[in-house]
Amino acid sequence: MTSEFPDRAAPALLALDAAIASSGLHVENRERPKLERVIARMLQPGADRIDDAAFRAAICTVRRKPWGSRLMDLTRRAGQVWVTRADTEAAAITVDDPEPDDARLLAALAPVMQARLRAQGDTPRAAVDNIRADLFDGTGRVLSPGELGTLARAVADAFALADTDTFATDLEREESSRKDRDAKIEDTARARRREEVQRLRAWEKSLVPFSDVPGLLRCSQREALRWIAENRLPVARRVPQSNGQERWEFDPAELMALRQQIPEWRRDGTDSTSRAPIAPDLGNRRVGNAVIAQVAALDRYAAHFRTARALNRRITLVTGPTNSGKSHTALDALAQAESGLALAPLRLLAHEFRESLMARGVPTSLATGEERIDMPGSRHLAATVEMCPLNNPVDVAIIDEAQMLTDPDRGAAWTAAIMGAPARHLFVLGAPDCIPMVKRIAELCGDPVDEIRLERKSPLVAAERAVSLHELQKHDALIAFSRREVLDLRAMLLAHGKRVAVVYGALSPEVRRAEAQRFNNGDADILIATDAIGMGLNLTIRRVVFAALRKYDGNQTRDLNPQEVKQIGGRAGRFGKHEQGVVAVLEGVGSPSFIHAMLAAPPQPIEDMRPQVQPDADIVQAVAAEIGSDSLFGVLVRIRRAVLRRDDPNYRLANMEQAFAIATALEGVADLTLAQRWVYAMCPVDDRDNGIQRLVHWAADHAAGNSVAPPGTGPLPAPERAERTELERAEKRHKRLVAWRWLALRFPEAYVNREEAEATTARLNDWIEDVLRQQSIRARTPRTSPFSPDRRSSPPGRRNRDAAPGGKRPPRKRR
Repeated sequence: MTSEFPDRAAPALLALDAAIASSGLHVENRERPKLERVIARMLQPGADRIDDAAFRAAICTVRRKPWGSRLMDLTRRAGQVWVTRADTEAAAITVDDPEPDDARLLAALAPVMQARLRAQGDTPRAAVDNIRADLFDGTGRVLSPGELGTLARAVADAFALADTDTFATDLEREESSRKDRDAKIEDTARARRREEVQRLRAWEKSLVPFSDVPGLLRCSQREALRWIAENRLPVARRVPQSNGQERWEFDPAELMALRQQIPEWRRDGTDSTSRAPIAPDLGNRRVGNAVIAQVAALDRYAAHFRTARALNRRITLVTGPTNSGKSHTALDALAQAESGLALAPLRLLAHEFRESLMARGVPTSLATGEERIDMPGSRHLAATVEMCPLNNPVDVAIIDEAQMLTDPDRGAAWTAAIMGAPARHLFVLGAPDCIPMVKRIAELCGDPVDEIRLERKSPLVAAERAVSLHELQKHDALIAFSRREVLDLRAMLLAHGKRVAVVYGALSPEVRRAEAQRFNNGDADILIATDAIGMGLNLTIRRVVFAALRKYDGNQTRDLNPQEVKQIGGRAGRFGKHEQGVVAVLEGVGSPSFIHAMLAAPPQPIEDMRPQVQPDADIVQAVAAEIGSDSLFGVLVRIRRAVLRRDDPNYRLANMEQAFAIATALEGVADLTLAQRWVYAMCPVDDRDNGIQRLVHWAADHAAGNSVAPPGTGPLPAPERAERTELERAEKRHKRLVAWRWLALRFPEAYVNREEAEATTARLNDWIEDVLRQQSIRARTPRTSPFSPDRRSSPPGRRNRDAAPGGKRPPRKRR
């Protein structure tokens, strides 16, 4: 036997054999090595015997892990799927009988579970709801009515309810009713979707090829081609062919309705200057894609913003790298205006705009997706880009981070804001990459543009060599591209006495700001962050160190592009704090030459110069009226097929996949208007957190006239005892509260407990902030460090990665 106490091995063996003989307890051969080690630690020097109580305690120590596994098996067989491994291990610790039967183990589990169930909520109902939510989040498990009844009885016992059966029966009945409702919603949704698809297919079957057009219109082929080029004859469908050409198809009903206009078109043909597209008046009939396109008018999107087009607008495009003073320049002009608007990409930055204006003595209101701050008498507003007001003219407006125009998820919001901001003088701020697109939008709007190009206030340089983890210093920021890697790096640094702050997308703006403040104040030495630091935070970073040079962008894992390296790396060397900014790469991750190349690269050419557009509520309503349907699914199907040709020279339809998925799921929820469905389709939910399914449940309650309760915090352990899984659960609950509060601003009659939701949000923010701070404070004792010069570590998940993006994996060393 190999022992960690070799000098005690023989006495421990003798003591074990003697104790087995004395106690009469059965010991498996596989248990003997562990028992010997436990007994070796118990023995006093020179002793070779332990008493019976000590031996029984030793056996219990060795058997606790198997007891925990037995309890897991017993509870799963009983349908108690909410019992966790931590619960069974806590129960096993309390067992002092070396040979307990199942009943004894379950008796030890009972008080542990009662305490945990009571901690799940302030009321029995809240406890049940929180446990169900945690199960769904962690495993996707939905309790059956029977399992729910078992849980309800356990919770009722924990809360000492007088009538356990009534509580459980009521919950089982509600769950059965909810499942019936969900099934009905899905069946109805499926039927309505089928109906809309059949309607569209029937119309498509009625289309005719171009060869039929001259006969239907009694015109020549040449005339038909000319009228198509002049947008007088609508092409209903353009079907790509294998040879790269298109097959044009036409709606015969549309063509027949246009026959009466042919004499006028022929007269117009003698004077090319008088040719103008004519929107056909087709009366009451089946509606084709071309008519839908004209109703939606996304190919004339700039004209949709009537207030902005009525103004004599002037655009000043202010570009420059990070830390060049773009915002300061525009805010000075905004503060001097009698009325104004500041549009930011993030709620956090909208708050900063408001604070900057207030500091300049300008009363400013705030509007973001989930909150409002109204300043009486204020004529200035700070808002997120999606909240841009379109109907109230102002003197000056700012739109920040215009390079977001090319973002596949939010680019359409910047298009709408730049085209629709009702300001006489519009400042558009962004990286140099945005210049061509902003000028293109200004051209479509007919607005003049003047440019201000700023240079960085302090130099930004690439480090000559890679930086190892042990070389990280105060005022360094370490950049990763996933929450997991940020927290892995944080755990490593905390374990070796580093004071760390973190910033990543799942954290609320309030917590991000608090973490940034800890870093800026010197309460944290190192900041670990995702690219969430690229916008909206003032950080005193001296050096940015990339812990990854590749990122997952939602579709694929790819190399960072020059704009990303410049935007994130540019956070280094804040003017007035550091003489220069340094951008480096972590050792083992990639080559410093990659950073050099990205920082020196010119702005990337924009592949598609057509700005992204998407419908708004007015367009959705207009299309619905035209096709005679209140189905949001049907409306969006027609919009996706019809409103913009793929070869439209001016615009392209934005990615609307999530809105379409929500609309599809909502089809079966009765008693919601089309406008209400569209609002739900725009709600910011995370489908990785089952957000769409949750949204349908909320919408069903809303449609039924019931109030929708805000999500709770769930159990929040003491911050100093919080584990990583509990932190992630709290972040998910915060996201749900954001969605709930977003809806509460739009449907206050259904989402009625806004004050409770705001208090819950604040409580979660405080808890998350406290967890991050407490963990940073208590991890101050250095241990054997992977950062020591003789043992340098790669960051989590980065061992044996490529030396540089796109390079070959280094060969393994032979041992």
